[in-house]
Amino acid sequence: MVLSLNQKYALINHFGEFISEKRLELLKHVLSYRTRYATVVLEDIYQSQNASAVLRTCDCFGLQDVHVIENTNRFSVNPKVVMGASKWLTVSKYCQAENNTVTAIKALKEKGYRILATSPHTYVTTLQEFDLAKGKFALLFGTELTGLSQDALDHADEHMVIPTYGFSESLNISVSAALCLQNLTERLHSSSIDYKLTGDEYADLLLEWLRKSIKSWRSIEKRFLSQV
Repeated sequence: MVLSLNQKYALINHFGEFISEKRLELLKHVLSYRTRYATVVLEDIYQSQNASAVLRTCDCFGLQDVHVIENTNRFSVNPKVVMGASKWLTVSKYCQAENNTVTAIKALKEKGYRILATSPHTYVTTLQEFDLAKGKFALLFGTELTGLSQDALDHADEHMVIPTYGFSESLNISVSAALCLQNLTERLHSSSIDYKLTGDEYADLLLEWLRKSIKSWRSIEKRFLSQV
């Protein structure tokens, strides 16, 4: 059943009777900072600790969507590291095509995202110089050993580097993601950019999160919708 925006909020108010006011306020507070203006794309990450740490970082800094490319490595998470963060994220996997990297990038571009490749080898901009105002963007992070594939680099719209000054060539992927997201989301929050969710997106996610918070949500929802 497709619900109108008014029906969604009516159901949200009804669900609110089955959880504590404090819990409901927490869900709304977190959602008020959620964004789809920025998203993260992970290409062939094979260490579950890194995958889990990046998911946790995305949740911490308010990114709702994570896109996972599986070409040769299967994406898996470590429950002890992710600490339940993946429960609140929308994770999309690309694993069916011959070249999942190209498929994922094409799909994101069709949704209006600029593709921003993070790489220590090729760059047009630095993390600090990246222009947030040009439009929403997808940050690409590559596999632990070799970084982004040539396909990812070739199909990216822009390339970005995190400046470093030591002997090590690059940062661990989970550290890179944390540095990038902390910098970019802080700048986003202090800007005039409309980075927040639309009304429908907000309502849809709040409903999804309420369902995850209420054990018998199916019967409650069915009973409510039969009466409206």
